Amino acid sequence: MRRALLALALLAPTAALAFPDRPITIVLPYAPGSASDAYGRALGEHFTRVLGQPVVLTNRDGGSGVVGMRSVAQSAPDGHTLGLTPVTPVVVQPHMVRNLGIGPESFAPVCGTNENVLGVLVRTDSPVRDLPGLVAEGRRRALTYGSPGPSSLPQLAVFRVQRATGVEFSHIPFRGDPPHLNELLAGRLDFSAAVVASASGLIDADRLRLIAVFSARRHPDYPNVPTAREQGIDAQQLSQVGLYAPRGTPEPVLAQLEQACRTGVEDEAFRRVAAARRVPVNFMSRADFTAMVNSEYEAYGRILRELGVQPE
Repeated sequence: MRRALLALALLAPTAALAFPDRPITIVLPYAPGSASDAYGRALGEHFTRVLGQPVVLTNRDGGSGVVGMRSVAQSAPDGHTLGLTPVTPVVVQPHMVRNLGIGPESFAPVCGTNENVLGVLVRTDSPVRDLPGLVAEGRRRALTYGSPGPSSLPQLAVFRVQRATGVEFSHIPFRGDPPHLNELLAGRLDFSAAVVASASGLIDADRLRLIAVFSARRHPDYPNVPTAREQGIDAQQLSQVGLYAPRGTPEPVLAQLEQACRTGVEDEAFRRVAAARRVPVNFMSRADFTAMVNSEYEAYGRILRELGVQPE
Protein backbone atom coordinates (compact mmCIF):
# COMPACT_ATOMS: atom_id res chain seq x y z
CA MET A 1 0.00 0.00 0.00
CA ARG A 2 2.81 2.40 0.92
CA ARG A 3 4.54 1.70 -2.39
CA ALA A 4 1.33 2.28 -4.31
CA LEU A 5 0.76 5.62 -2.58
CA LEU A 6 4.35 6.64 -3.28
CA ALA A 7 3.95 5.73 -6.94
CA LEU A 8 0.78 7.83 -7.17
CA ALA A 9 2.53 10.75 -5.51
CA LEU A 10 5.35 10.56 -8.02
CA LEU A 11 2.95 10.34 -10.95
CA ALA A 12 0.70 13.22 -9.86
CA PRO A 13 3.03 16.06 -10.86
CA THR A 14 3.67 14.37 -14.20
CA ALA A 15 -0.05 14.19 -14.86
CA ALA A 16 -0.44 17.86 -13.89
CA LEU A 17 2.23 18.77 -16.41
CA ALA A 18 0.59 16.84 -19.26
CA PHE A 19 -0.38 20.05 -21.02
CA PRO A 20 -1.97 20.48 -23.42
CA ASP A 21 -3.98 17.27 -23.62
CA ARG A 22 -6.76 18.60 -25.87
CA PRO A 23 -7.40 21.54 -28.25
CA ILE A 24 -6.76 25.07 -26.99
CA THR A 25 -9.28 27.86 -27.52
CA ILE A 26 -8.14 31.46 -27.94
CA VAL A 27 -10.99 33.91 -27.45
CA LEU A 28 -10.85 37.14 -29.47
CA PRO A 29 -13.27 39.43 -27.60
CA TYR A 30 -14.04 41.73 -30.53
CA ALA A 31 -16.06 41.47 -33.73
CA PRO A 32 -14.71 39.47 -36.67
CA GLY A 33 -12.71 41.45 -39.20
CA SER A 34 -10.45 43.34 -36.82
CA ALA A 35 -6.66 43.21 -37.01
CA SER A 36 -6.54 40.80 -34.06
CA ASP A 37 -8.14 38.09 -36.21
CA ALA A 38 -5.13 37.90 -38.52
CA TYR A 39 -2.32 38.00 -35.99
CA GLY A 40 -4.31 35.88 -33.54
CA ARG A 41 -4.63 33.22 -36.23
CA ALA A 42 -0.88 33.38 -36.95
CA LEU A 43 -0.09 33.05 -33.23
CA GLY A 44 -2.55 30.15 -32.94
CA GLU A 45 -0.90 28.32 -35.83
CA HIS A 46 2.47 28.67 -34.08
CA PHE A 47 0.97 27.34 -30.83
CA THR A 48 -0.36 24.33 -32.73
CA ARG A 49 3.11 23.56 -34.05
CA VAL A 50 5.01 23.93 -30.78
CA LEU A 51 2.39 22.62 -28.31
CA GLY A 52 1.11 19.76 -30.46
CA GLN A 53 -2.62 20.44 -30.12
CA PRO A 54 -5.05 22.24 -32.45
CA VAL A 55 -5.78 25.86 -31.56
CA VAL A 56 -9.28 27.18 -32.23
CA LEU A 57 -9.90 30.93 -32.45
CA THR A 58 -13.36 32.21 -31.60
CA ASN A 59 -14.78 35.75 -31.67
CA ARG A 60 -16.98 36.63 -28.68
CA ASP A 61 -17.59 40.35 -28.93
CA GLY A 62 -19.61 42.73 -26.79
CA GLY A 63 -19.10 45.26 -24.05
CA SER A 64 -15.75 46.52 -25.41
CA GLY A 65 -14.18 43.12 -24.89
CA VAL A 66 -15.87 42.30 -21.58
CA VAL A 67 -18.16 39.52 -22.86
CA GLY A 68 -15.33 37.47 -24.31
CA MET A 69 -12.89 38.06 -21.46
CA ARG A 70 -15.54 37.20 -18.87
CA SER A 71 -15.93 33.83 -20.61
CA VAL A 72 -12.15 33.33 -20.31
CA ALA A 73 -12.17 34.23 -16.61
CA GLN A 74 -14.98 31.72 -15.98
CA SER A 75 -13.19 28.89 -17.82
CA ALA A 76 -11.30 26.08 -16.12
CA PRO A 77 -7.82 27.35 -15.08
CA ASP A 78 -5.93 24.70 -17.00
CA GLY A 79 -4.48 26.70 -19.91
CA HIS A 80 -6.86 25.34 -22.53
CA THR A 81 -8.89 28.58 -22.77
CA LEU A 82 -7.06 31.87 -23.32
CA GLY A 83 -7.96 35.41 -24.29
CA LEU A 84 -6.05 37.65 -26.70
CA THR A 85 -7.01 41.27 -26.13
CA PRO A 86 -5.96 44.86 -25.65
CA VAL A 87 -5.96 45.94 -22.00
CA THR A 88 -9.41 47.59 -22.22
CA PRO A 89 -11.64 44.90 -20.67
CA VAL A 90 -9.08 44.07 -17.98
CA VAL A 91 -7.83 47.45 -16.74
CA VAL A 92 -10.26 50.10 -18.05
CA GLN A 93 -13.78 48.65 -18.03
CA PRO A 94 -13.71 47.63 -14.33
CA HIS A 95 -13.49 51.37 -13.54
CA MET A 96 -16.29 52.22 -15.98
CA VAL A 97 -18.96 49.66 -15.12
CA ARG A 98 -20.14 48.76 -11.63
CA ASN A 99 -20.09 45.08 -10.64
CA LEU A 100 -18.40 44.11 -13.90
CA GLY A 101 -17.31 40.73 -12.58
CA ILE A 102 -13.78 40.82 -13.99
CA GLY A 103 -10.55 42.73 -13.39
CA PRO A 104 -6.81 42.09 -13.19
CA GLU A 105 -7.39 39.68 -10.32
CA SER A 106 -9.46 37.47 -12.66
CA PHE A 107 -6.53 36.56 -14.92
CA ALA A 108 -3.01 35.23 -15.11
CA PRO A 109 -1.31 37.37 -17.79
CA VAL A 110 0.83 35.21 -20.09
CA CYS A 111 2.66 37.67 -22.37
CA GLY A 112 2.38 40.91 -24.29
CA THR A 113 2.35 40.49 -28.07
CA ASN A 114 1.99 43.87 -29.77
CA GLU A 115 0.79 47.44 -29.48
CA ASN A 116 -2.50 48.40 -31.06
CA VAL A 117 -1.61 51.92 -32.16
CA LEU A 118 -4.76 54.05 -32.04
CA GLY A 119 -5.56 56.87 -34.43
CA VAL A 120 -8.07 59.32 -35.84
CA LEU A 121 -9.27 58.89 -39.42
CA VAL A 122 -11.27 60.97 -41.89
CA ARG A 123 -12.28 60.38 -45.49
CA THR A 124 -9.72 61.46 -48.03
CA ASP A 125 -12.16 64.05 -49.40
CA SER A 126 -12.40 65.70 -45.98
CA PRO A 127 -10.90 69.19 -45.65
CA VAL A 128 -9.57 68.17 -42.22
CA ARG A 129 -5.89 67.28 -42.44
CA ASP A 130 -4.71 67.23 -38.83
CA LEU A 131 -5.97 67.02 -35.25
CA PRO A 132 -6.05 70.79 -34.59
CA GLY A 133 -8.05 71.11 -37.81
CA LEU A 134 -10.53 68.53 -36.51
CA VAL A 135 -10.88 70.43 -33.24
CA ALA A 136 -11.42 73.69 -35.13
CA GLU A 137 -14.10 72.06 -37.27
CA GLY A 138 -15.73 70.69 -34.12
CA ARG A 139 -16.03 74.23 -32.76
CA ARG A 140 -17.80 75.33 -35.94
CA ARG A 141 -20.34 72.50 -36.18
CA ALA A 142 -21.45 69.30 -34.48
CA LEU A 143 -19.29 66.33 -35.49
CA THR A 144 -20.09 62.64 -35.06
CA TYR A 145 -17.52 59.89 -34.74
CA GLY A 146 -17.48 56.13 -34.43
CA SER A 147 -15.42 53.84 -32.22
CA PRO A 148 -15.20 50.06 -31.64
CA GLY A 149 -17.38 50.28 -28.54
CA PRO A 150 -18.46 52.26 -25.50
CA SER A 151 -15.52 53.00 -23.18
CA SER A 152 -13.10 51.46 -25.68
CA LEU A 153 -9.57 52.86 -25.77
CA PRO A 154 -10.16 54.69 -29.08
CA GLN A 155 -13.20 56.36 -27.54
CA LEU A 156 -11.22 57.20 -24.42
CA ALA A 157 -8.52 58.75 -26.63
CA VAL A 158 -11.11 61.10 -28.18
CA PHE A 159 -12.40 61.82 -24.68
CA ARG A 160 -8.88 62.98 -23.84
CA VAL A 161 -8.93 65.28 -26.88
CA GLN A 162 -12.20 66.75 -25.65
CA ARG A 163 -10.81 67.32 -22.16
CA ALA A 164 -7.63 68.87 -23.53
CA THR A 165 -9.40 71.24 -25.94
CA GLY A 166 -12.90 71.81 -24.56
CA VAL A 167 -14.52 70.72 -27.82
CA GLU A 168 -17.39 68.21 -27.78
CA PHE A 169 -17.93 65.42 -30.30
CA SER A 170 -20.96 63.14 -30.58
CA HIS A 171 -19.94 59.51 -30.01
CA ILE A 172 -21.62 56.61 -31.81
CA PRO A 173 -20.30 53.24 -30.56
CA PHE A 174 -20.13 50.15 -32.74
CA ARG A 175 -19.17 46.51 -32.21
CA GLY A 176 -15.59 46.49 -33.44
CA ASP A 177 -13.79 48.69 -35.97
CA PRO A 178 -15.09 47.47 -39.36
CA PRO A 179 -18.71 48.68 -38.92
CA HIS A 180 -17.87 52.28 -38.01
CA LEU A 181 -15.13 52.49 -40.66
CA ASN A 182 -17.75 51.47 -43.23
CA GLU A 183 -20.07 54.17 -41.89
CA LEU A 184 -17.27 56.70 -42.21
CA LEU A 185 -16.67 55.66 -45.82
CA ALA A 186 -20.39 56.01 -46.50
CA GLY A 187 -20.34 59.59 -45.21
CA ARG A 188 -22.58 58.95 -42.22
CA LEU A 189 -19.80 59.81 -39.73
CA ASP A 190 -17.42 62.75 -39.70
CA PHE A 191 -14.45 60.80 -38.36
CA SER A 192 -13.47 57.55 -36.68
CA ALA A 193 -11.26 56.60 -33.75
CA ALA A 194 -9.82 53.15 -34.40
CA VAL A 195 -6.93 50.77 -34.20
CA VAL A 196 -4.73 51.88 -37.08
CA ALA A 197 -4.17 48.28 -38.17
CA SER A 198 -7.92 47.83 -38.67
CA ALA A 199 -7.94 50.69 -41.16
CA SER A 200 -4.57 50.10 -42.84
CA GLY A 201 -6.05 48.68 -46.05
CA LEU A 202 -8.31 51.72 -46.44
CA ILE A 203 -5.44 54.09 -45.63
CA ASP A 204 -3.14 52.41 -48.14
CA ALA A 205 -5.90 52.49 -50.77
CA ASP A 206 -6.22 56.25 -50.19
CA ARG A 207 -9.84 55.94 -49.08
CA LEU A 208 -9.21 57.11 -45.52
CA ARG A 209 -6.68 59.60 -44.16
CA LEU A 210 -4.90 59.05 -40.85
CA ILE A 211 -4.50 62.47 -39.22
CA ALA A 212 -3.08 61.57 -35.78
CA VAL A 213 -1.97 58.67 -33.62
CA PHE A 214 -2.26 58.44 -29.84
CA SER A 215 0.89 56.41 -29.20
CA ALA A 216 4.06 57.70 -27.55
CA ARG A 217 5.72 57.57 -30.97
CA ARG A 218 4.69 57.67 -34.60
CA HIS A 219 3.44 54.53 -36.28
CA PRO A 220 6.44 52.97 -38.07
CA ASP A 221 4.39 52.42 -41.25
CA TYR A 222 3.01 55.98 -41.28
CA PRO A 223 5.97 58.07 -40.18
CA ASN A 224 4.56 61.27 -41.68
CA VAL A 225 1.57 61.24 -39.31
CA PRO A 226 2.42 63.05 -36.05
CA THR A 227 1.24 61.94 -32.63
CA ALA A 228 -1.48 63.93 -30.87
CA ARG A 229 1.12 65.39 -28.51
CA GLU A 230 3.32 66.42 -31.42
CA GLN A 231 0.29 68.33 -32.71
CA GLY A 232 -0.02 70.20 -29.43
CA ILE A 233 -2.90 68.19 -27.93
CA ASP A 234 -2.18 66.18 -24.78
CA ALA A 235 -4.12 63.03 -25.62
CA GLN A 236 -1.78 60.05 -25.42
CA GLN A 237 -3.51 56.66 -25.24
CA LEU A 238 -1.55 53.40 -25.34
CA SER A 239 -3.03 49.97 -26.07
CA GLN A 240 -0.87 46.93 -25.33
CA VAL A 241 -2.26 43.61 -26.57
CA GLY A 242 -1.56 40.38 -24.74
CA LEU A 243 -2.53 36.83 -23.93
CA TYR A 244 -4.40 35.99 -20.70
CA ALA A 245 -5.23 32.74 -18.92
CA PRO A 246 -7.78 32.37 -16.10
CA ARG A 247 -6.51 33.08 -12.60
CA GLY A 248 -5.28 29.91 -10.90
CA THR A 249 -3.69 28.39 -14.01
CA PRO A 250 -0.70 26.30 -12.81
CA GLU A 251 2.75 27.86 -13.04
CA PRO A 252 4.20 25.10 -15.28
CA VAL A 253 1.37 25.63 -17.75
CA LEU A 254 1.88 29.40 -17.74
CA ALA A 255 5.60 28.87 -18.33
CA GLN A 256 4.86 26.69 -21.38
CA LEU A 257 2.43 29.24 -22.76
CA GLU A 258 4.85 32.11 -22.19
CA GLN A 259 7.60 30.29 -24.05
CA ALA A 260 5.26 29.48 -26.93
CA CYS A 261 4.27 33.15 -27.02
CA ARG A 262 7.90 34.31 -26.94
CA THR A 263 8.82 32.17 -29.94
CA GLY A 264 5.48 32.92 -31.57
CA VAL A 265 6.03 36.67 -31.91
CA GLU A 266 9.44 35.95 -33.42
CA ASP A 267 7.97 33.43 -35.87
CA GLU A 268 8.38 34.47 -39.49
CA ALA A 269 4.69 33.88 -40.27
CA PHE A 270 3.55 36.02 -37.33
CA ARG A 271 5.99 38.79 -38.24
CA ARG A 272 4.81 38.68 -41.84
CA VAL A 273 1.15 39.00 -40.83
CA ALA A 274 1.96 41.75 -38.31
CA ALA A 275 3.86 43.70 -40.95
CA ALA A 276 1.09 43.25 -43.53
CA ARG A 277 -1.55 44.45 -41.06
CA ARG A 278 0.60 47.35 -39.81
CA VAL A 279 0.83 45.93 -36.28
CA PRO A 280 4.00 46.88 -34.33
CA VAL A 281 5.23 43.79 -32.47
CA ASN A 282 5.96 44.47 -28.80
CA PHE A 283 6.70 41.29 -26.79
CA MET A 284 6.47 41.49 -22.99
CA SER A 285 7.46 38.66 -20.67
CA ARG A 286 4.96 37.24 -18.22
CA ALA A 287 6.52 39.13 -15.32
CA ASP A 288 6.71 42.44 -17.20
CA PHE A 289 3.23 42.07 -18.66
CA THR A 290 1.71 41.24 -15.27
CA ALA A 291 3.40 44.27 -13.72
CA MET A 292 2.15 46.46 -16.57
CA VAL A 293 -1.43 45.20 -16.24
CA ASN A 294 -1.49 45.92 -12.51
CA SER A 295 0.17 49.31 -12.98
CA GLU A 296 -2.21 50.29 -15.78
CA TYR A 297 -5.22 49.28 -13.71
CA GLU A 298 -4.12 51.60 -10.90
CA ALA A 299 -3.22 54.35 -13.37
CA TYR A 300 -6.59 54.22 -15.14
CA GLY A 301 -8.36 54.49 -11.80
CA ARG A 302 -6.57 57.80 -11.23
CA ILE A 303 -6.86 59.00 -14.82
CA LEU A 304 -10.58 58.33 -15.11
CA ARG A 305 -11.26 60.10 -11.82
CA GLU A 306 -9.26 63.08 -13.07
CA LEU A 307 -11.26 63.03 -16.30
CA GLY A 308 -14.48 63.05 -14.30
CA VAL A 309 -15.65 59.67 -15.54
CA GLN A 310 -18.08 57.96 -13.20
CA PRO A 311 -18.85 54.22 -13.26
CA GLU A 312 -22.30 53.43 -14.58
